[in-house]
Amino acid sequence: MDQELTKLLEDAAAAFKAARNNQELQDAKAAYLGKKGRIGEQMARLKELPSNRRGSFGDSVNKVKTQLEEVFASRKAELDRIKLEEKIRAQKLDVTLPGLRFPVGRVHPLTRVWNEAVEIFMAMGFDVVEGPEIETEWYNFEALNLDADHPARDEQDSFYITGDTLLRTQTSPVQIRTMERVGKPPVQVIAPGRTFRRDAPDASHSPVFHQIEGLMVDKGITMGNLKAVLEEFNREMFGKDVRSRFRPDFFPFTEPSVEIAISCFICGAKGCPACKRTGWIEILGAGMMHPQVLRNGGFNPDEVSGFAFGIGIDRLALLKYGIDDIRLLYENDLRFLNQF
Repeated sequence: MDQELTKLLEDAAAAFKAARNNQELQDAKAAYLGKKGRIGEQMARLKELPSNRRGSFGDSVNKVKTQLEEVFASRKAELDRIKLEEKIRAQKLDVTLPGLRFPVGRVHPLTRVWNEAVEIFMAMGFDVVEGPEIETEWYNFEALNLDADHPARDEQDSFYITGDTLLRTQTSPVQIRTMERVGKPPVQVIAPGRTFRRDAPDASHSPVFHQIEGLMVDKGITMGNLKAVLEEFNREMFGKDVRSRFRPDFFPFTEPSVEIAISCFICGAKGCPACKRTGWIEILGAGMMHPQVLRNGGFNPDEVSGFAFGIGIDRLALLKYGIDDIRLLYENDLRFLNQF
């Protein structure tokens, strides 16, 4: 090999190995392997050489270039490793130091009961549907058999937005909307959601609360089907030993209507403050769908029948967790929420 090329190889290799960081290494690379570097100068000598020497000299220059590129790559990998080791050392943790404690979130009791109730009904084959929170008087009242003189339609009881629109006072309007949308039986749905009424907040009332509406319509649906569904729900929600009681009641959108109570799961139906010493706790209302409500939803009551029920999620939460004031569910007090 040409002595000058040998000297160039030695000098360049020494420069690469002497580089203390990537910037110095890149500077050395530019000086020797760059377009205007020392290797480029050697390639420029080709035109000065006799034609019979150009081939061998060119091969020698390319060999030197290849060797220098290998030396450069090796030194770069070494510098990268050194830099990584320094970074790791700088970030080294003292595992003997105590860790930092971060607050852990909790699932709100309302959300717990909501999810549990939905899962119970879904296991029985119910689909989950939703409806708008801003409703018309037709869906919220008229289609559900609440006539113009019904006290629930007074402005002192409902939040009206315009003359015929309001914040829904119940999740029952989803019954009509679902029947209209489906068009024909079978229908088997629940509709959980927020509802609104002009109630002054106290221990048992809130202007915003939550309900689950249930609806089943098909040929041959009877009160026996309603009983079977709600008894199963009560057992799953409050315990296998809970008994259900059905007593006559009145709701404009069901006929016949029933009020459902469960045996007090707190005292075992022996009598306590939670059940007002009766051994029973009222939890929901239900009934067979009124024929006119079926018609309003587009179904023929001579061909199909159905039942509906409404469950207060807030009330379920109060009962299940022994909470004596509904306002606690909405105050976002961490001392209260951290108990769940």
